[in-house]
Amino acid sequence: MTPPKTGESTAEERRAFVLEAWKCLHNCEECGKCRILKGRDAETLYSEYIDGKQEYMDITLKLRNI
Repeated sequence: MTPPKTGESTAEERRAFVLEAWKCLHNCEECGKCRILKGRDAETLYSEYIDGKQEYMDITLKLRNI
């Protein structure tokens, strides 16, 4: 899935993408999403993307380097 660009999408489209991309797959051993989020809410972590202030990949790279 390719994230919608901030200048070419609505906040609701970006929110829907984040929720879909980070939804729980109920397979923790193989998924790894929880390890990246570290118990934090994806919608909160990606709020600047949803608000159109930052691109999705910029936030993702920052999260992975924390």
